[in-house]
Amino acid sequence: MTSQAADGPETVVASRRSKLTREREQEFFDAVLEQIRQCGYDSVTMEGVAVSTRCSKSTLYRQWKTKPQFVAAALRSTRQGRFTGIDTGSLADDLREVAWAAGDWSGKDTRLLQALGHAVTQDRELQQALREALVEPEIAALEKILRRGVERGEIAADLPALEYVPAMMFGVLRVRPVLVGEYACGEYLLRFVEAAVLPALGLT
Repeated sequence: MTSQAADGPETVVASRRSKLTREREQEFFDAVLEQIRQCGYDSVTMEGVAVSTRCSKSTLYRQWKTKPQFVAAALRSTRQGRFTGIDTGSLADDLREVAWAAGDWSGKDTRLLQALGHAVTQDRELQQALREALVEPEIAALEKILRRGVERGEIAADLPALEYVPAMMFGVLRVRPVLVGEYACGEYLLRFVEAAVLPALGLT
């Protein structure tokens, strides 16, 4: 019996996977997400990603058995809290900073959300990966910002509008391309915060 056989199939798979560096893996992830943004989820294939990254499609299939698994892994690799660290000492100013931060990435992420729109309703893992990568970190950071505002006495804990601030921010990001064909830039989001979010919270 060879040492490879003695180790068992799980060890063999792990050995094969270990040949892929983190940098090379991220190159695959970046490629598939960019192709989804440009062409839509349904048009992207493992073969196409293999060609664009100059690898064999067997390399991709060995790492990720299906396209949904591959895309889910790519989404999770992008997870980051873009609102994390915002703390000006004022809730109103924090929300203004949130507007600018959201404007910096709205085009890229909103395009990805739109491209994955139908696919995430068909695949639970893909849906969860999308939430983990693009939604949950930002909601958690927004809720932390709002809690600090309550703790500082700037707003009441039972203010009805508090619950809806994440929906307001994410909603405008998603709907503006549909309404006017443009992504929500920082200036637009700042005006939205000033005109809609702050008044809803009783802030100026």
